[in-house]
Amino acid sequence: MASSRRDTSSSRHGTTSSTAADILDAAERLVQSRGFNGFSYADVSSELGITKAALHYHFAGKAELGESLITRYNERFDAALAAIDATEMSAPDKLLAYCDLYRGRLRGQRMCLCGMLAAEYNTLGEPMRDALGRFFDHNRDWLAALLDTGRKAGTLRFAGPVDQAAQTIVAALEGAMLVARPYHDTTVLDVVIDRLLGDFAVKQSA
Repeated sequence: MASSRRDTSSSRHGTTSSTAADILDAAERLVQSRGFNGFSYADVSSELGITKAALHYHFAGKAELGESLITRYNERFDAALAAIDATEMSAPDKLLAYCDLYRGRLRGQRMCLCGMLAAEYNTLGEPMRDALGRFFDHNRDWLAALLDTGRKAGTLRFAGPVDQAAQTIVAALEGAMLVARPYHDTTVLDVVIDRLLGDFAVKQSA
């Protein structure tokens, strides 16, 4: 019993066992293609060729699995944002790099996990809702800091508070991904990204 608790806890904090990581990978693919309410433990067990008992060993229930999915996704996104921060790029180039995180996901025929889950927000449990909120709050805060830096440097321009501008960018990218999905290409998202960069980036004289 103590071993089961350690394994479940470790999966929530990103240090998963191989089986737990496989379960998360399979569940993430299913959420990104069907939505959280569109798959069951039977789908995961069938895809991986393991028993439902093995699933419950690592994740007591679907809600716990969902919370771990968001936590892991948050950690990966945070790492990607940290990598952008670590570069010497200008604020407009960092904004493009941020947009490319979404573009890369769509090019891989995947949706933003948290964007998909947000569409089902009212059906999710409180822990998953809280985890979703943390994802979007962190993205808003990161973008707000970038926008503030860019505006002070004269490389980004926008009207109003930085947090509102940041929310606009997140909403535009998440919405564009959903609208692009039926077309099976990135064209809609590409147009939105180009528009965002055109609206926010200050053109530098040659």
